[in-house]
Amino acid sequence: MRGQRMSIHSMTTWLKRQPPKVKGFLAVISGMAALVLLRFIVHDHDNLFVAAEAVHSLGISVLIYKLIKERTCAGLSLKTQELTAIFLAVRLYCSFVMEYDIHTLLDFATFVTTMWVIYMIRFKLKASYMEEKDNFAIYYVVIPCAVLALLIHPSTSHHLLNRIFWAFCVYLEAVSILPQLRVMQNTKIVEPFTAHYVFALGVARFLSCAHWVLQVLDTRGHLLVALGYGLWPPMVLISEIVQTFILADFCYYYVKSVFGGQLVLRLPSGVV
Repeated sequence: MRGQRMSIHSMTTWLKRQPPKVKGFLAVISGMAALVLLRFIVHDHDNLFVAAEAVHSLGISVLIYKLIKERTCAGLSLKTQELTAIFLAVRLYCSFVMEYDIHTLLDFATFVTTMWVIYMIRFKLKASYMEEKDNFAIYYVVIPCAVLALLIHPSTSHHLLNRIFWAFCVYLEAVSILPQLRVMQNTKIVEPFTAHYVFALGVARFLSCAHWVLQVLDTRGHLLVALGYGLWPPMVLISEIVQTFILADFCYYYVKSVFGGQLVLRLPSGVV
């Protein structure tokens, strides 16, 4: 075990010394390797989406445990939860008027849970809420997402307003985690339950991204055509990729901390 930790430490030390371009190249190569592996291991790529939902639910369960058992919301971003509630509410509306399916029920369960988390942070556990650390202005993401949705949205036969709403929730979901990352950047120290929750979100979004990428490859691009024409199809794919890369840096330090036997995750400056 000690030898394993030494090798991991040597590897992380080597990575730290590499310039940003090399780190970015290695991250892209690692992502591509993971996609190739998943393509051969998982034959029905729809299972990746189910797995993403399962991991997301696991992360929410950890968050619920933290709020109920630990009786504290320290380290959690209320603004990320509010952004999550916004895009889920919009997506639920779109699902009811456009394409109601099993994912609508999953979104509804997640929305109810998110509203409960917001209630706990705002009222029951307000004393432990780190408001001064949760200083990300949400209009920095809400307004650009709304403008982008007005400009680039699906080209389906649905009502224009519904198509704009759908695009808005796709774009907002991609950046909804930013306030949580800002809180962790400000505190520099992330307690275990919050780290587990954010890592679960990172894994879930990678699996969701892998699902879309592999579906596009398997259909030889026909899936993008089915989504419509213009800039909307590539924007859907880009949004999935953005969600993954936003959390990639944190997931790296999380894995490093776990293998290093550290219960508390310490983030260096400039991670987010």
